[in-house]
Amino acid sequence: RRDAAEARRAADAAFAASREAQLRAEGAAEQATTAAEAVRERVLERLGENAELPPPAELSDAAEDKARRKLERLAREREDMGPVNLRAEVELNEIEGKASEIVREREEIGAAIAKLRGSIGHINREGRERLRTIFDRVNREFVDLFTRLFGGGRAHLALVGSEDPLEAGLEIYAEPPGKKLAALSLLSGGEQALTALSLIFAVFRCQPAPVCVLDEVDAPLDDANVERLCDLLDGMAAESGTRFLVVTHHPLTMARMHRLYGVTMQERGVSRLLSVDLGRAVEMAEGPQAAE
Repeated sequence: RRDAAEARRAADAAFAASREAQLRAEGAAEQATTAAEAVRERVLERLGENAELPPPAELSDAAEDKARRKLERLAREREDMGPVNLRAEVELNEIEGKASEIVREREEIGAAIAKLRGSIGHINREGRERLRTIFDRVNREFVDLFTRLFGGGRAHLALVGSEDPLEAGLEIYAEPPGKKLAALSLLSGGEQALTALSLIFAVFRCQPAPVCVLDEVDAPLDDANVERLCDLLDGMAAESGTRFLVVTHHPLTMARMHRLYGVTMQERGVSRLLSVDLGRAVEMAEGPQAAE
């Protein structure tokens, strides 16, 4: 009985120890389940639903230590990146909107540039045609006026330096009667003046105006050339109806004008503007003679 009682006591002690070990195991299992659930929730929070992790290469302590060091390194890198910008999506949408606006404006500017280049090309083509037409007309008028003012000779205009009329320069070729010159600088002052007047009046005849003012254009001319110039002015006035205002001191030019305007000083320091109608003055001068 004694042995049985001792065996029973030993069995009860063993049972109690086993029960205690069972309770501890159940507690540890519950803690492990709770920890696993917490890990699962963190995994779901960080990786999302249906996250698939690659199986570990090995389950040793060294692999676990390596994984922990990698986790710590990644955590430090995440901390170094700074806090999360909660407005990142809004700012991204704003930037994308601005980028789309810039792209649209760029396309509009490109279309405007292409349209502007097309307009410039059209204007250049039309300008070339008009310039060539008016150049030919001015050249014909220049040749005619040059021969009339010089009583002969040869002259013409030429576009040089480029095949494009808009970029070419203008060259004047003039040979008065009896001369063969290579440069306009070899002409006398009167000949240069007549050549310039021929070109100016050629342009003026292509585009006449109601009034033309000439300032001392007859100064370098001799009497014969002044007469030619006055004949030309009379002809142009009759053709286009242009009124020529000539500032001159040449008596032959003044004698060919219809009306004279001058400034006189009858008293010292007092200027007076005078106007004389030459046609009326001739009639008044010839009136008494005709009566006699």
